[in-house]
Amino acid sequence: MLTKHFQLLAKYNTLANRKLYEACAQLSDDERKQIRPAFFKSIHGTLNHIMVGDRIWLGRFEGKSMSSTNLDAILFENFDELWQVRQAEDQRIENFAASLTEEFLSSTIEYTNNSGRVCNDPVDLLVAHFFNHQTHHRGQIHDMISQTEIAPPSLDMHRVIRP
Repeated sequence: MLTKHFQLLAKYNTLANRKLYEACAQLSDDERKQIRPAFFKSIHGTLNHIMVGDRIWLGRFEGKSMSSTNLDAILFENFDELWQVRQAEDQRIENFAASLTEEFLSSTIEYTNNSGRVCNDPVDLLVAHFFNHQTHHRGQIHDMISQTEIAPPSLDMHRVIRP
């Protein structure tokens, strides 16, 4: 059942974010904000981008009209505040996944993408993208952490989910 799969991804998301933020907390603020060869310029910028993306997609899933602009917005300058909000957002994601129905997953959502194009896409594809987007950018942060003195955490799903 697809709903169970997405609930597993939500649980993984929470646990992987916790491991990633624990590693990032070992870095100085300067190291987290250091400009690096990354699309969102820094660890801190990429952590904020994941939050921006999560809020856009969750809003769309809730039926709100959500713009894709300002994808590089820094929502939270303070890392501790960002981490607190991340934990609340992860709970929101788990609640969203727990409420998924096959009926909703078999529907479509109309939205305007970052290029201004109106899209009408299947919800099951968009929910898969939602989780894939987070994993993709966590991988970028993992790479940036490896450029520091801190060892990046293992984020392999089977290792993170394992009790």
